[in-house]
Amino acid sequence: MRFAFLQEPPFCFTDASGALRGCDAVLAEKVCETLGLDGFSAIEAEFAELLPGLVEDRWDMTTGLFISDERKKLVDFTRPIWMLPDGLLVAEGNPLGLGGYRALGRDPSAILGVVSGQIQHQTALRNGIPAERIRIFGTQAEAAEAVAAGVVHAYASVAMAHRGYLAGRPDAPLAVIDVPADEKQPAAGAFALAKGNDALRQCIDSCLGELLGSSWHRQMMREYGFSEGDIDRLL
Repeated sequence: MRFAFLQEPPFCFTDASGALRGCDAVLAEKVCETLGLDGFSAIEAEFAELLPGLVEDRWDMTTGLFISDERKKLVDFTRPIWMLPDGLLVAEGNPLGLGGYRALGRDPSAILGVVSGQIQHQTALRNGIPAERIRIFGTQAEAAEAVAAGVVHAYASVAMAHRGYLAGRPDAPLAVIDVPADEKQPAAGAFALAKGNDALRQCIDSCLGELLGSSWHRQMMREYGFSEGDIDRLL
């Protein structure tokens, strides 16, 4: 199993020893082991490469991605492995008083950062942020550093991704603002697979059906900062 991952804690990341960690990575490896698949090979990628890499057979499965109709035209998805809300990463103290996408849209001075290809770009546009006030970055680290440097005033992503980033940088002058549910409901993410391999997808879904919500899964997710409520949304 060739597994494509991003450096995006708490979902996937390499630790100081170079070992792959994170809830998506650990779950993917557990699925591979349970199904008796040949080997587990982790391949680091950037976000924009994930779907093209499946189409071009550079890997077999990706870390969890939000499920969307547009993406389903290119790849298949397993059953959801998490369901999470968006958040804004802002400067410590939230100097512009941003409470979500719409507040940012109402402030003509506010600039938003997003990672290329992530669905938060479209969510921002739908919530009234003009395209000319959105800056696009290649990675989580680049977008977060732009907030810290004052290049943008907020970076939109999954709130848990922001918290995972800050967990490894406790001295970073940054904070997380949860996006209100009326701007963006928690959305489902799943492993992505190349189209045309229904047998593999069905096997993975069957395995996930046994693992998700189990005592092993709950303990693993707690280790990466997820609550019981986060887990129960899936079940």
